[in-house]
Amino acid sequence: MSFRLQPPSPAVPNRCQLFGPASRTALFEKMAASAADVINLDLEDSVAPSDKDSARANAIQAINDIDWGQKTLSIRINGLDTPWWYRDVVDILEQSGDRLDRIMIPKVGCAGDIYAVDALVTAIERAKGRTRPLRFEVIIESAAGIAHVEEIAAASPRMEAMSLGAADFAASMGMATTGIGGTQENYYMLHAGQKHWSDPWHWAQAAIVAACRTHGVLPVDGPFGDFSDDEGFRAQALRSATLGMVGKWAIHPKQIALANEVFTPTEAAIADARAILEAMEAAKARGEGATTYKGKLIDIASMKQAEVIVKQADLIAGM
Repeated sequence: MSFRLQPPSPAVPNRCQLFGPASRTALFEKMAASAADVINLDLEDSVAPSDKDSARANAIQAINDIDWGQKTLSIRINGLDTPWWYRDVVDILEQSGDRLDRIMIPKVGCAGDIYAVDALVTAIERAKGRTRPLRFEVIIESAAGIAHVEEIAAASPRMEAMSLGAADFAASMGMATTGIGGTQENYYMLHAGQKHWSDPWHWAQAAIVAACRTHGVLPVDGPFGDFSDDEGFRAQALRSATLGMVGKWAIHPKQIALANEVFTPTEAAIADARAILEAMEAAKARGEGATTYKGKLIDIASMKQAEVIVKQADLIAGM
C-alpha cells in the first residue's frame, strides 16, 4: 500500500440514480415516491432550449415544496459551453433551501471546469449563509474528460460521484455507434468462425473506477438507452458492479428495480463475506496470516474484499 492511503468513498446509498426532465412537473411526485436512492432533476439534454427557464423554475419549486424523504437530491445543470449554466447555479442556490444535496456537472473535460463551478457555488453559499455545502457529481462524456479523469476526480473537496455518459462519449471519441451503452454489434472478436462480443465501455469504466477510488469518489455507471431490454441492462450493470461501480442510472422507472437488484449484495454473498471475516479473525487469533474457506485459500486481501460487501450491505440496511 502506498504511504498515501486510499480515502474511503462517501457512505451514501447510490445504487440507482433516477433521471427526469425538470420540464415535466407531473413526474416529480412519482420520482420522490420511487425506490431510487438518488433523484436527478435534469435541466440539460432532456429539456428543449425554449423550456430552459421554466424548467429551472420548476426545479426550484420542487426542491422547496416536495418531500424527497431520505433520497439524495441532485440537479443536472447545463454544460459550461452553454449560456444557461451560470443562471442554473445562481438561481437554484439563491432561491432554494438546503434540501438540495448535489449539482451534477455534465461534459466535464478538465479540472478547470470543476474550479469554475466551485468558485461560483462557494461565493453564493457564503453570500446566502448556506449551512450545508453542496456536493458535486460529474459526467465524463468526452475524450478530454477520460484523458483528464484523475485530475477531475481530485479537483474539489465537493466531489462525490462520477459517471460515464456513453452517448456523448462515443460521439467525442468518433466511435461508430448510435447506441447508448451496452454491447455494440460490430465490436466483436472472431474465433473458430464464432463471434464473441466484448465490452467497448470497459476501459473507460475501469479508468473512472481507478480515479474515483484513488480520490474517495463514488464511481457510477451511466445510462442504458434501450429500456425495453431488461437483460441487456442487467448484464451491463453486473459488469459495472464487478468492476467496482456502486450504481447505475435509470432513464425509465422500470430500470430502478433492476439497478437496485444488481447493486444490492445478495444474502448468499453477505453470508459468505461474513464467514470469510470470521475465518480470518480465527486465523489471526491462532497467529496465522492465512487460512482456508470452502477449500480455498483466503488471506488479508480476502478480508478487504469481504469488507467491501459487508459495508455495502450495512449501508443499505441502515437506509
